[in-house]
Amino acid sequence: MNLPKFKKIGFESYKPGKSKLSRIKNIIKLSANESALGTSPKVKTAINKKINFSKYPDSKSNYLRLNISRKFNCKFEKIICGSGSDEIIQIICQLFLKAKDEVVVPQFSFLMYRIYSKNIGAKVVYAKENNYKISISEIIKKVTRKTKIVFLANPNNPTGTYLKKNDLLLLRKKLRTNILLVVDDAYDEYMRKKDYTSGLKLFRNSKNVLVLRTFSKIYGLASLRIGWGYGPEKIIDAMNKIKPPFNTNTVAQLAAVAALNDKIFVKKSIKHNLLWAKKIKKILNNFNITTNDVTANFLLLNFKKSKYSANYVQKKLEDKGIILRGMKSYKIKNALRLTIGNSTANNKLIKILKKIFNK
Repeated sequence: MNLPKFKKIGFESYKPGKSKLSRIKNIIKLSANESALGTSPKVKTAINKKINFSKYPDSKSNYLRLNISRKFNCKFEKIICGSGSDEIIQIICQLFLKAKDEVVVPQFSFLMYRIYSKNIGAKVVYAKENNYKISISEIIKKVTRKTKIVFLANPNNPTGTYLKKNDLLLLRKKLRTNILLVVDDAYDEYMRKKDYTSGLKLFRNSKNVLVLRTFSKIYGLASLRIGWGYGPEKIIDAMNKIKPPFNTNTVAQLAAVAALNDKIFVKKSIKHNLLWAKKIKKILNNFNITTNDVTANFLLLNFKKSKYSANYVQKKLEDKGIILRGMKSYKIKNALRLTIGNSTANNKLIKILKKIFNK
């Protein structure tokens, strides 16, 4: 009996950051850009309320969308919620792309942009970066008549670099009006650079930009898979027609609302991240490990000038139960990505790094 025929998958699947180590039970996971302080205590209160698990969730996430619109002063009708921002990316690709269309992404960028695009049969074109920074001119060079979407995250994952407000506006101006620009604001809350402005603020009324947001980072809801997108109403209406009917579960929706409205916890998380990222960056510089400026809840560690290689340091850290993200899947050589952890994790990391470098 023959196996039913299915299409060949000619690309690698997404490989998440390592989360386990053999023979070590109490690991410190700094590989997935997860929230250092966990999630708001208000989330636990919200999800401990009586939930009717036998009933389907609100298919349109109306209560969550209402709270998002109030929080960010944006239109309810232009919001779509998804099972993580990943699902929003998938829906965008399903709606806009067909085989042999082209998608432009920065050379080093979030892997799901290319995976969902390739799954449709589109060609993914990579724009070179300058010292790990997205280049507007290189993106424009890669645009052809077949280009349908340009994806980018700002700040960018995994490099931690960012585009200034004027650069992002210039990119939209230089792109053809019929090319969709997707700006991923996943790490917006961590940003404290004066020359930066979020995609949501810049393109609130745009007819050809779609902005992505997530509850996985500053809000600490990674396990619940909840995110949202914001864009032109006609595009959002079309996306709603093809999205799964109950794509965001009731617990995730309630948790997201609670997390969204806990301003004190968000401020605490931002303060923690800024303090520790600066401290760790300074210590890394003592070991000739260069990094990006502090822009998100992670640092890209470059070992080109260091005494030891990225692989060597990664193995030494793992021997002590600390996991960083290798950059092989992103094709960045001799580098690691480090998520800023809680105080205990960060202190242990610093202590072990000093032992590795004999300082």
